[in-house]
Amino acid sequence: MKHQISFLAFLLSSFLSFAQNPIGMPDIVNYDNTTYGGGTHNWDIQQDKNGVLYFANDEGLLTFDGSRWKIYPLPNKTIVRSIKIAADHKIYAGGQGDFGYFAPDDNGKLTFNSLKPKIPKSYSSFADIWNIQYAGKAVFFRTENAIFRWLNNKITVFGTNSKWLYLGMANNEIIAHDKAKGLLRLVGENWLPLLKVPVSPSFTISSMCPYGNGDILISSLTHGLQVISTDQMNPIKEAAHIPNITNTCNVNESTLALATLNNGFFLIEKNGKELYHLSKNTGLQNNSVLSLFKDNNNNIWLGLADGISFIASGNALKHINPPIFDNASGHTSIIYQNNLYVGLSNGIYKLPLAHRGDISLAQANFTPVVNASGQAWGMNVLNGKLLLGRHEGAFEELNNQAVPIATGRGYWNFVELPAANPLNHSILSGNYNGISIFNYQNNQFKVVGNIGNFSESARFVIPDGNNIWVSHPYKGVYKISLSGLKTTNVSLYTNKKGLPSTFNNHIYRVKNRIAVGTEKGVYEYNAKSDRFEISSFFTPIFGERYVRYLKEDAQGNIWFIEEKKLGVAQFDGKSYKLLYIPELNGKTLGGFEHINCIDKNNIIIGAQKGFYHLNFERYLGRYGKQQVRISLVKASGKTDSLLFGGYFGDVNENAPQKTKHRIKHSLNSFHFEYSSTFTKNKANTFYTCYLKGFEDNWSALDKKTEKDYTNLPAGHYTFMVKTQDNLGNESPVATYEFTILPPWYQSIVAYVVYVLIFLGIIYLVYKRQQRKITNQRIAFQKEQEHTKYMHQLEMDKSDKEIIKLKNEKLELEIETKNSELASNTMHLVQKADLMSKIKTELFKLKKELKDDSQAADFNKIIRLLNAEEKSDESWEQFTVHFDKVHVDFLKHLKDAYPTISSNELRLSAYLKMNLSTKEIAKLMKISPRGVEIGRYRLRKKLNINGNVNLFEFFNAF
Repeated sequence: MKHQISFLAFLLSSFLSFAQNPIGMPDIVNYDNTTYGGGTHNWDIQQDKNGVLYFANDEGLLTFDGSRWKIYPLPNKTIVRSIKIAADHKIYAGGQGDFGYFAPDDNGKLTFNSLKPKIPKSYSSFADIWNIQYAGKAVFFRTENAIFRWLNNKITVFGTNSKWLYLGMANNEIIAHDKAKGLLRLVGENWLPLLKVPVSPSFTISSMCPYGNGDILISSLTHGLQVISTDQMNPIKEAAHIPNITNTCNVNESTLALATLNNGFFLIEKNGKELYHLSKNTGLQNNSVLSLFKDNNNNIWLGLADGISFIASGNALKHINPPIFDNASGHTSIIYQNNLYVGLSNGIYKLPLAHRGDISLAQANFTPVVNASGQAWGMNVLNGKLLLGRHEGAFEELNNQAVPIATGRGYWNFVELPAANPLNHSILSGNYNGISIFNYQNNQFKVVGNIGNFSESARFVIPDGNNIWVSHPYKGVYKISLSGLKTTNVSLYTNKKGLPSTFNNHIYRVKNRIAVGTEKGVYEYNAKSDRFEISSFFTPIFGERYVRYLKEDAQGNIWFIEEKKLGVAQFDGKSYKLLYIPELNGKTLGGFEHINCIDKNNIIIGAQKGFYHLNFERYLGRYGKQQVRISLVKASGKTDSLLFGGYFGDVNENAPQKTKHRIKHSLNSFHFEYSSTFTKNKANTFYTCYLKGFEDNWSALDKKTEKDYTNLPAGHYTFMVKTQDNLGNESPVATYEFTILPPWYQSIVAYVVYVLIFLGIIYLVYKRQQRKITNQRIAFQKEQEHTKYMHQLEMDKSDKEIIKLKNEKLELEIETKNSELASNTMHLVQKADLMSKIKTELFKLKKELKDDSQAADFNKIIRLLNAEEKSDESWEQFTVHFDKVHVDFLKHLKDAYPTISSNELRLSAYLKMNLSTKEIAKLMKISPRGVEIGRYRLRKKLNINGNVNLFEFFNAF
């Protein structure tokens, strides 16, 4: 019971002696609360099918997707005591005074939905929800006073007269522990006893799980492990030494994982045999384990009283670093007479091997070799004897003791120098000051001399016929030519003789070739040119990589160290393929690299702290599929907008994307977060991304778990991400589709407006062009008219000249005729005056005549004169001349004014000629007064105002 655990954690402590751990321990990754950003206690653990882990934490629901931690508090900010992912794919969570479920909202972000309002009011006040279980569609929540069942959108309450102490499920049955009635199972609506004999009131259950064949495994804080078979409960006596068990789970058919309140974590077989024990002394943050969970990859997660620990129990890579090593550096290792010998910076140790399977599982203790403390450099088996190269000298291992052969200088290694006589082989030993020569006679090794003319440190020594090759880390490569054991020549090869550099050259025998690992690839010696050249054999394998170490295994693979990265060139019988082991990047010991290829199940690698053991066969065939998920999509501009919170469907389903967002253009910068939920071998996981619609290819593999795109143009996009491990295994592609809407000035409405504006512009341009054409036509017409006018002017000018001449001629004629008319008129006037004077004189003469006959003649003459005066011939003659001068003036006047009289016509003619009143009176033989009267009458008849001059009127007529 978790509430009891929290109190007992401070009360219980004990020191117990347990079985030996295996030498190879799984890696432990510890997460403290500052890392995951939550509370210290982690009460329960779950994982969904997509690989996301969930923790019941003091501060809420804590999630981990393999890269990022997130915390989701309850609305009342209380502790989350229990969680369970039920059949409806919801995460049910129990807190203090509230319970409900977390489910994704429309944007895929987890939100809490409380079920407390569904509880009957009489049970609405409760404390902690300690356990959550489900069976079918029903979900059960346990408090001390009630068990709530959520089914068909309804809460059913199972009360108790005592206390509910535990709620679990096994074999599809809901099982509860009632303090008074013992263990009960739910059948329909009733709780029936599970055991024939109820458990004692002091019995406290901490966990429950199936145990095979219908049995149930129960752990207890006070009674260890118990198995319920049929209706009886019996203890597992083999595990009785493990007290205060808080949780259990099945790792596989034969293995159990146990969590304890104050003694860490145990892995045991079902028969009770302990496989290993992890505690604070072996890497855990603390010994108080509140929750235990086996993930989808068979790794173990521990919820601690202060933090979270991850145990990579499913890994093929184990760390060999028992306390006796004291974190010393691992330099060398070898198997000799069914013992594993390891040489470290603080001594040489021995481990007996009971079998030759996976050495990391050996459950035995390393013991120090006597007289072998201090720096150990190399170990070799020659002539059936184990030789030890140490800082203090050369030693032989005899009966677990280091027996000195040669002292006074440090020795690196030992290698056999082949000779014609197999019984007379010499042994070369590279040391700090050259190469020593040993002979093996009478079951003893003796120094017989040194290689002459050579006194450099010789850690890397390779015999090659009559030559010995020695590489020096900063001077180059030496070739020592021998005749027998006498030196005939020593040659130094540096960058002047083909090597890319004088520094960092390391010589090895691989594939029966003398190979030098350099900063620019692997080189081989060309005897004809007496130079080193880039190797035609190794270059297709390694290229120009900086190779520091080479080692060939029995399968033909070539193990290598490139700078600080461990890898292997896998040989398939025809070609090589490079495979890196990134879990060990930076963990090997630079300058003192060591790889011991015992067999395909046992590769031992020297490390900065102890050794690492790699089961290579298991590593290549490791189970579990790569898996990747997009955990967050955020669009940003002037503000940020969460588009996707990590879930397309429910938490426990792998649903496709349903909502494909259409994002306004102002939010056209995107941030994507993604992760691999494959927590096993996280160092091997690499990511590659591709934004379809924007990019042409997938990005290069890297370790980044986020991607940003800024100022994306409008369009439809699909963001894709996948993972790949160092073996070339790829995950399915995770995708997220979205559309960036065009800016307002590129929207459909805008384009309609643009079209309308364009059409308007075209119309305006057309109208303008039309006006221009019209104006041009008008201008042309005007120009034509102007031209015509000018032409007409020219014509008119000519015509005017002609007319002028004609007019001048006419005027001359008119003047002539007017002169003639005026002369005739004056003649008539003078004739009238003359006749008047003649008549007057005749009357005077008549009066003086006395003869009547003469008077009669005078009268006759006077009558003739009167007749002449009254005669109209002169007028008719006048009108003829007048009409010639003034074309049909009298006729037009008569036509315009039909009532005008002949005297008035005559008056009008005289007025047109601008004759004076006196002259008119003489012509008309009336008095001037009569002329004025005639003028007046004529005005009335012509309807002319008195202000109008008659001469001007007739001239204008």
